[in-house]
Amino acid sequence: MSDDHGAEHHVRERSSAELRAAALEAELVEAGIISTDAIDAVVEVFQDEVGPRQGARMVARAWVDPDYRQRLLDDATAAAEELGIAGMEGQHLVAVANTGPAADVAPVHNVIVCTLCSCYPWPVLGVPPVWYKSPPYRSRVVREPRAVLAEFGLQLDEDTEVRVWDSSAEVRYLVLPRRPQGTDDLDEAELAALVTRDGMIGVAAT
Repeated sequence: MSDDHGAEHHVRERSSAELRAAALEAELVEAGIISTDAIDAVVEVFQDEVGPRQGARMVARAWVDPDYRQRLLDDATAAAEELGIAGMEGQHLVAVANTGPAADVAPVHNVIVCTLCSCYPWPVLGVPPVWYKSPPYRSRVVREPRAVLAEFGLQLDEDTEVRVWDSSAEVRYLVLPRRPQGTDDLDEAELAALVTRDGMIGVAAT
């Protein structure tokens, strides 16, 4: 899967809330209260600044600072606030770490979903992708996570344990990906540039 993961994700009926939002936007633009450029600017901020780049900063910091990594896993909301990241939909944030193989311990790969609706940590991941809100993803990733991840292009070894975390109004999750090999010479900013939204959802490796 990707943003165009199969035909079932290409065509999606818009929800009543989305239709109301579109109608309201059209009315506001027609009345001259707001411009489409202003709306696009707000969306861009959430996509590129408020969103995934914020989460990427947290991941990169965790990769270079073991103490911060532990604080992130202990209390992700507080760890986000350390970097000046806060806001609605980001409260009660929980970070779950992907791990590599260790002695007698299988690797773990985490992936997040919201089976009931589309709860999502906007302050650290930005605007949720369309596929995250789609019924096929929300139902299938729980039942057959390996198959869904394979559709995203992520093939996991058979011995990797896959853990699916169901977000809710009370708690939202952030996946802490494993640091890529061969990045020892990169600084924190360069590492952050490697982190993707999909990696923090868990449908990509990084």
